[in-house]
Amino acid sequence: MGSPMPEEDSQNNGQLEVASESSGEYTAKNIKVLDKIEGIRKRPSMYIGDTGERGLHHLVYEIVDNSIDEGLAGFCTHINLTLNEDNSVSVEDNGRGIPVEVHPIYKKPTLEVIMEKLHAGGKFDKGSYKVSGGLHGVGMSVVCALSEWLEVEVYRDGKKYTQRYERGIKATELAEEPASDPSRTGTTITFRPDVEIFHFNPDEHVYQFNILANRLRELAFLNPTIEINITDNITGRTENHHYEGGIKEFVKFLNKDRNVLQPVPIYISGSEGDYQVEVAIQYNDGFLENVLSFANNINTIEGGTHLAGFKLALTRVVNKYLQENDRCKKFHVESLSGNDIREGMTAVLSAKVAEPQFEGQTKTKLGNVEIRASTSNIIGEALDRFFDENPAIAETILEKNTLAQKARMAAKKARDAIRRKTALDSARLPGKLADCSSNDPAESEIFIVEGDSAGGSAKQGRSREFQAILPLRGKILNVEKAQLNKILDNKEIRSMIAALGAGITGLEEDSFTIENLRYHKIIIMCDADVDGAHIKTLILTFFFRYMRPLIDAGNIYVAMAPIFKVAYKKDFEYVYDETALQATLQRYKEKFHIKDLDKSKVRVQRYKGLGEMNPAELWETTMNPETRRLVQVRYVDFPEANLIFSRLMGEDVSQRKKYIIEHYKEVKNLDI
Repeated sequence: MGSPMPEEDSQNNGQLEVASESSGEYTAKNIKVLDKIEGIRKRPSMYIGDTGERGLHHLVYEIVDNSIDEGLAGFCTHINLTLNEDNSVSVEDNGRGIPVEVHPIYKKPTLEVIMEKLHAGGKFDKGSYKVSGGLHGVGMSVVCALSEWLEVEVYRDGKKYTQRYERGIKATELAEEPASDPSRTGTTITFRPDVEIFHFNPDEHVYQFNILANRLRELAFLNPTIEINITDNITGRTENHHYEGGIKEFVKFLNKDRNVLQPVPIYISGSEGDYQVEVAIQYNDGFLENVLSFANNINTIEGGTHLAGFKLALTRVVNKYLQENDRCKKFHVESLSGNDIREGMTAVLSAKVAEPQFEGQTKTKLGNVEIRASTSNIIGEALDRFFDENPAIAETILEKNTLAQKARMAAKKARDAIRRKTALDSARLPGKLADCSSNDPAESEIFIVEGDSAGGSAKQGRSREFQAILPLRGKILNVEKAQLNKILDNKEIRSMIAALGAGITGLEEDSFTIENLRYHKIIIMCDADVDGAHIKTLILTFFFRYMRPLIDAGNIYVAMAPIFKVAYKKDFEYVYDETALQATLQRYKEKFHIKDLDKSKVRVQRYKGLGEMNPAELWETTMNPETRRLVQVRYVDFPEANLIFSRLMGEDVSQRKKYIIEHYKEVKNLDI
């Protein structure tokens, strides 16, 4: 098993792995101890999520987050991120610089301890960082271990320190020289991800500018004292993000394509002990609730105690104002629900927590129990005072809230009527649903299919054991433009809600329960034409607005149907786009020494819709797990995705026209 490891290293840095043998023997020799580098490189997904696009970008976030933490501590005001031509990334900040003096316990430069050891960093010492996003001291060492090489420059005490690591191993000793600018402080990390881990094409541009820029923009909104720049040396593209208004500007950004009810967001900030919280609120004339919550710059997509405290305070204060203010008698309403109050509300909630406890399915739910009361107290008192001092704004919001209640009551009546007709009763599924025989959601999948014709072929071609089919007739309602009562009037939407079994968000408190989801794979299957794309977009809009947790959990997929079938004698092949068609025809020409394709018996069949395929073809090309192509639906950046849906599916035609004019050159497959 190699030489013994110190107790601290064996707890923090090593990983145990059971080595199985065909004999079935299980003894001490079957237990391997991986050191910290081997452990990270063998199981990288434990630390960065995956080894695909998301993991590659996560490496950058880990380094940027260290610089942000220097800003939270009050020492960093500038961060520069550069994408280099060799696929390396540089992150430069003007913070204090990583300590380089000899560590008192490990008897080596502190920089080396941070790079080489997991759970080593300043985040465990409250004197260094009262609040931080990076909590476990693993970010730097993980990036170091998963990089082909990493170079660090540290500026502090009038000197420049440099060192290089290769696949997590120190390649050079720490070098020291006088800094050209003695007053300069900060750290620059440059690394190139290891192709052995991430399996990317080194000749292609690995990092996507938009993905990184969107995250940096979000961080700049949340940290108004920090200016963040990103430069792509390959394309020459640059962006600068600095928002002195902080989350107030964030809310304006989220609402920029909507008609707002008050021009200036309500802004509240306060603290109790080490806990700090701020919130910005602005209403628009739409019907959707849009609340983003953060804890130490981490997007708490599953919410948590800080969000619960905010909602509690908002509901309490609005109802108190409604009941105690004589001017509100005109609304003829005694009380409002939380959903009524949050309809059309855009808000950003940002909490700073000294010792955050994250939980939930994706570890993005804040769990500190005491924070619920602290948030409610801080926001409740300030909001109560704001309403008293700004009665015109308060009444505008209350008018919006009372209209929302009327629509909700209408929706409730519609839902109750629907349940009596069994369409939303989980015990009675829609008649058009061809369910699967399996009762295990983890192995079950449902195809939401465009049209009865394709639905018929899918029902005949499917594997009945684990595949369910729900055909939709025509185009569903555009939920971006409709209130909930109108949405529940749509027969096709009701069928989807009933079939999936999890409910929808926005109807009542806790009206969506992902644990009740009947299928863990929800596959949208539409024709490969303009109408099919439109139907797919309408369905995705519904999922994004009223079942977004399904997207967050990775349950939503789109089936890629072939457009062509190329055949010659008994040989045939399915093709999914025009470019691939030409390549396939050339391959057929070479494979059968065909001189003139036009005069040959090579047949090209163009599928205008899924209904043109017989059940066997539909199974083989689009439904068979062994041969089909599925694309998982996800969004990298919520604010950007939110704006896209608002622009392309909302009421404002001018914004949609503007978007089309700006992006028409990016269209690859135009069906006219």
